[in-house]
Amino acid sequence: MDKKDKLIGLMMDHDAGDPWMIQHFIKVHEFSRIIGTMEGLSHDEMEILEAASIVHDIGIKVSREKYGESTGKLQEKEGPEHARTLLENLGYPEDAINRVCYLVAHHHTYDDIDGRDYQILVEADFLVNLYEKSKEKGAVKKVYEEIFRTDSGKGLCRKIFGI
Repeated sequence: MDKKDKLIGLMMDHDAGDPWMIQHFIKVHEFSRIIGTMEGLSHDEMEILEAASIVHDIGIKVSREKYGESTGKLQEKEGPEHARTLLENLGYPEDAINRVCYLVAHHHTYDDIDGRDYQILVEADFLVNLYEKSKEKGAVKKVYEEIFRTDSGKGLCRKIFGI
């Protein structure tokens, strides 16, 4: 079993008893993988993207326990420390851990996206959230126009939501 599969197992343990959360990160991971592959990311970029997509919402559980809510900003605040622990225990390289933690700490911040991994994570998370939250076509179109930048993410969004 590779590190990515072990990380998925650890996140399933983390979110045990919460099928929605497990389903969510699995879907975000798969869309990230698809978009990253279509966009031609390198092996190292894919390793970071896939790890970040698996742990991107790790801060939700701790935010709920600590604050009684899990806003995007609280997730960004609480998630990186927990993500770092998992990644270190699995032997991810320090530079990859730092980038994954940065992505976890910013995945709800859309005004200064600084890399293909970051852009793809945001797009994959939106593809899943727009569906899970049953957003109307007008809301989907607005997100499409304001958030999506990769050709692959745009194409998936158009196919999935018929825009």
